[in-house]
Amino acid sequence: MSDIFSDTARRHVLGLGCERGTPSAEVLALAIAALDAAGIGVAELAAIASIDSRRQEAAILTVVEHFSVPALFFDAPRLEAETPRLKNPSEIVFARVGCHGVAESAALAAIGPDAELLLGKIKSAHATAAIARIGLQKD
Repeated sequence: MSDIFSDTARRHVLGLGCERGTPSAEVLALAIAALDAAGIGVAELAAIASIDSRRQEAAILTVVEHFSVPALFFDAPRLEAETPRLKNPSEIVFARVGCHGVAESAALAAIGPDAELLLGKIKSAHATAAIARIGLQKD
């Protein structure tokens, strides 16, 4: 687990995926909608995560800047390792980028094996978002 989780209030990661060139306003609106749908406040957000091929994507970077949280990026094989935990795996996404999901996988990968999906993938016209949280410790 990353040191971004040393703040116990910030237990959630927003995973994002988008087509190249997606307008920043569309991805930001989707990100805000995801937080609203999950009942998560900005103060509870630890990071934004996505696939490494979107590391320079303006829309993703706009969301990162808007929420002032770290950005985490993972390669397709790392995201593919999360497939058994996805709520919405996609063969179409696999054919395009080499993993069965970006938003859900990136959110889960950012936290690690203790992550659980709080909000499965939601979509806009050209983007996806999902939210994972640190799972509660079991004694």
